[in-house]
Amino acid sequence: MSQINIRMDDNLKKQADELFNELGLNMSTAITMFIKQAVMQRRIPFEIASNRPDKETLSAMLEAERISKDPSIKGYDDLDELFAELKK
Repeated sequence: MSQINIRMDDNLKKQADELFNELGLNMSTAITMFIKQAVMQRRIPFEIASNRPDKETLSAMLEAERISKDPSIKGYDDLDELFAELKK
């Protein structure tokens, strides 16, 4: 048997210990399960993604917010009115 030592934020460890305890596991068993799945699937066994928008999306969001607050920009409640205005 090999021993692995890892460093982890105290609060994160506490939260993980509580979760694994609720699931009837301990930290060692949970980590072993993760590693077994990674080896078996030959990949990280879950999606790793960022919830942060990229620069282009963030820029568009900020522009939309600015436009929504600008009283000089005409708004439309009716799509037909909007399309008629676009055709001009």
